[in-house]
Amino acid sequence: MSETVLVINAGSSSIKYQLVDVDTREALASGIVERIGEAVSPLTHKAAGQKHTIEAPVPDHTTGLRGVLKMFDSYGPDLAEVGLVGVGHRVVQGADVYTAATIITPQVIAAIEDLSPLAPLHNPANLQGIRAAMDAFPALPQVAVFDTAFHATLPPAAYTYAIPPEVASELKIRRYGFHGTSHQYVSRETARAMGQPAGEVNIITIHIGSGCSMAAVRGGQSVETSMGLTPLEGLVMGSRCGDIDPAIVFHLVREGGYSVDQVDTMLNKKSGLLGMCGSLDVRDIHKAISEGDGSAELALEVFTHRLRHYIGAYCAQLGRVDAIAFTAGIGENDPITRALAVRGLEGFGIEVDPELNQSARGAARISPPGARTEVWVMPTDEEYEIAHQAAELIDSLDPTVS
Repeated sequence: MSETVLVINAGSSSIKYQLVDVDTREALASGIVERIGEAVSPLTHKAAGQKHTIEAPVPDHTTGLRGVLKMFDSYGPDLAEVGLVGVGHRVVQGADVYTAATIITPQVIAAIEDLSPLAPLHNPANLQGIRAAMDAFPALPQVAVFDTAFHATLPPAAYTYAIPPEVASELKIRRYGFHGTSHQYVSRETARAMGQPAGEVNIITIHIGSGCSMAAVRGGQSVETSMGLTPLEGLVMGSRCGDIDPAIVFHLVREGGYSVDQVDTMLNKKSGLLGMCGSLDVRDIHKAISEGDGSAELALEVFTHRLRHYIGAYCAQLGRVDAIAFTAGIGENDPITRALAVRGLEGFGIEVDPELNQSARGAARISPPGARTEVWVMPTDEEYEIAHQAAELIDSLDPTVS
């Protein structure tokens, strides 16, 4: 019987889930509980090619997960018959405390809670999902897979901010990086597609969707990444500004009269593509550009300028770049953005073939034959990566230890 893992990604008012067959990589079922805590909460369950939706009051995550189990009971697959070996949880912030997938214990729960100030919108929600799953599956191992873990291999020069070290130590200020499960999966799968061992190639992974980040991966290990203490740093994103002069914050407070909370909201939720041109959907942006919208054109130029900036920086960090891999919603589906991201980089041996780029569907090489640096489109699968890491850890446990 194949091993399956139920992957849970709990947000503050939602539970996303996927039942993954680790051996075949197939998603046997998936779904989402939305608007937890509101008067009516939709629960959508997909299995065997069918989609089923119910609406009912879901006051908390425990009630939501009970609803998910009822959907499995009603529409399958039967969790008692699919070889369910454990539950894998996405946890955003593990800091430098957790650098690999970890069996969840009361001590781990306490540590995740202690790290919540570094991810106040995510870790508390992740904990709600963990507690609900422990209540629903008391006999199954629960595994935390941390967004930050893949970047634990960053060298001190990459993760250290140039601020007084006593302040950094007291407040745990350093570069942690995020989207780690995506960067880990995509770098490994790109090496596989190239026919190379992951430990022998250098790859720049470009995860661009509503959230965006890049990683420089040397021999299978992350050595640089664009997000920092929080997911705000780095690339221009859907609604996040990415890199800015820190003094802009002081200027907004002192001269603009904004509160710290207002600045936080502006930079995280009202900036990026959305702030520059009113939309964070690149399809709408391309349409607006075709209609002569100058703000949309500038927004796309700023977005892709930042991508080129980081590609160049990571070429310098890696020294030799064997491949670049685009992933996530924009990276996998938008040939225009991919082409603009590498425009002018031919001198670095980086370019895309227009026809291959335009026709790419799924995993595909889009660089010309013989290019010094291969350019790939590589769909990410964070749920599989979480399931894979959870199953590996569970399999390694000594069955004689209770």
